[in-house]
Parts: sequence; structure tokens; C-alpha cells
Amino acid sequence: MRIAVPTEIKVHEYRVAITPVGVDELVRKGHEVFVQAGAGVGSSMPDEAYVTAGATVLPTAEETWAAGEMVLKVKEPIEEEFGLLRDDLVLFTYLHLAADEPLTQALIDARTTAIAYETVQLPSGLLPLLYPMSEVAGCLAPQVGAHAMMKAQGGRGVLMGCVGGVQNAKVVVLGGGTAGQNAANVALGMGADVTILDTDLEKLRQTFWRYDNRVSGIMSTDMAVREQVLGADMVIGTVLLPGERAPKLVTNEMVAHMKPGSVLVDVAIDQGGCFEDSHPTTHDDPTFMVHQSVFYCVANMPGAVPNTSTWALTNATLPYVLRIAKAGWREALAADPALAKGLNVQDGTIRNAGVARAFPDLPYEPYDAS
Repeated sequence: MRIAVPTEIKVHEYRVAITPVGVDELVRKGHEVFVQAGAGVGSSMPDEAYVTAGATVLPTAEETWAAGEMVLKVKEPIEEEFGLLRDDLVLFTYLHLAADEPLTQALIDARTTAIAYETVQLPSGLLPLLYPMSEVAGCLAPQVGAHAMMKAQGGRGVLMGCVGGVQNAKVVVLGGGTAGQNAANVALGMGADVTILDTDLEKLRQTFWRYDNRVSGIMSTDMAVREQVLGADMVIGTVLLPGERAPKLVTNEMVAHMKPGSVLVDVAIDQGGCFEDSHPTTHDDPTFMVHQSVFYCVANMPGAVPNTSTWALTNATLPYVLRIAKAGWREALAADPALAKGLNVQDGTIRNAGVARAFPDLPYEPYDAS
């Protein structure tokens, strides 16, 4: 198969869809790989490394997209890339379509076969291709939140902890999944008092044992969320419903009653965000104020640490890329129900139920992979 890897063009997105090591694996299996010039530079992976691994480096995005039967990306195509979509193309990337109707419509119009990393799901419920970026985003959330909490950034001027005789910052994490657990781990290491809320009692039990009861675990209800948010110095939202819009757990009214200078970090912003006032921001301009609180809603947080993120992403995606490249997307999906859950749009129709619920007026038909 011919596999193309274009340069990411989202603001401050330095990741690339595959490492030279991943290219080497594909080439060894007999596939052709085309990489756009400079695609890996932001991840400290120069063109020369891709050439050595067996890739062909092409000068432009147009040539790169055109060369591939399958295009590998990190982030969803943005408007200036919509014209590069076509009906004989397999697109394998993070899509987050439930929060992006224009892209959903563009994929439908182009009749592109679009497989989303974030909805590939194992029988256990694990999202194996979202997991590594959830790890990274979860680890970053307390760090960016702590920076935003500094007085010069508009925050309360509160240190996370570790100062004798002074109260630690109170960090509330909404969601006890991969991102939430990693956020709790880093916040705890920074000295904060940490509370996780989730509706899954098993995740809360895991929190108890994992952190030796140093992180509080509370069953998430409307009343519990309100109580914890109003007392927080920092709220980290990590709630995820695979393929669907994130639920709005923190209302504008709650924010109005939070401590002045409190910080809210919305890791769920790719899926629409779990705070009522959230809207996507960029690494260039990451925060905005709501009432007297600071919101951090960068939609590609792992792009801030691209070398780590690119390695982690390739580790997770490469086995699936190899399966699709070897058998073709139809046979690969038929052989792997987890991968079949990743199909979001195909043949001009939405194939994912979560995306269909977000856009009930767009065409939807479940895909039969058998």
C-alpha cells in the first residue's frame, strides 16, 4: 500500500503521524511511504531520518496527499485541507467529529473513508489509540494549570503545594479515566490536595489503591460536582464519551461562584469541552477569562511535547496501520471489531452512532464489517 504522511498545519502542532522507526517497519513489509518535507522537524525527526528509513520525501502537501492510498495524520484536517480529501482515500487520524460539523460534512461530500483513532475500542472498553495522548494530556494538565494559577497569568497566585505551614492547592479532576488518573498523579506529585470524581465506582476504587488513599475519590453527581468545583483552586475536566460530545458538567453559574483567579483546564475540549463556557484555544493564546476564572482550552495539548507524543502515538497506531496496509481497510475491519469501531465516515455516510447523535440531520447507516 502507498501510505502518505503530510505535515500537520494546525497552530503550533509539531507532532507527526509516524516516526522513522515506524516507516522502517512499513517499508520492510513491502509498503511505500511518502512523507512531506519537514513533517517531522517539529518532533526532532529530520527528513534525512525518514529517507534513511526508506521513505520518499515530497515537497508539498498536495503531492503528499495525492501519493497515498492511506493518509496518516495526527490532527483532523482543517478547512484548507478539505480540498485534498477524495473518494478513494483512507484517512486514519484523530477526528473528534462530534464537535466538528464542517469536517463531518466535508468527509461526507468527499466520500472519504475516515477511521478515527479515538473511537477504536477494545471489548474491555479501552481506547488503545487515544490512550497515549490521554496520558500526555493528563500529565500536562496540572503543569499548564499551575502556570495559569500564577498571579502574572491572571490566576490566584497559589503554588500547588510543598511549602510548610501553607495550605496546598485544591485540585479537582472530573473523570477518572486515563487522562484523569495521570492528571491526579502529576498534581499529587506537585504537592496538591487532589480529588477525582467519576460515575464509575470501580475507577474510584482503583484510585484508592493506586494512591494509597492520598487522592480522594468521590462518586460524581450534580451536587458533588458543584460542591467540589466551588472549593477548588484548579479544576481539570477529562470526561469522555467515545465518539460523542462531552457532557457539560461545570456551568457558567458555578464558575461565577468559584474563587477569583481559579483555573479550569478542559482536556475534553476536542470533544466539545466539559465546561459550559469552554471554546477551543491555541498554544499561541491558550487562556481566556470567564467571570474571574482562567480557562485553558488548547485543543492539541500534546502538541506542546511533540517528540514524546509522536513516539507514544506511533507505538499505539503502528500495529493497526500495518493491518490496514496489509489487508486493505475492509478486510482489516472485518477481522478486528475494535478497529471497526474506528470507522466514522464512509461512502458519504456517517458510520459511528455517537457522531450521528451529534448531527441527526446528516446521513447515518451503521457499517456491517462482517
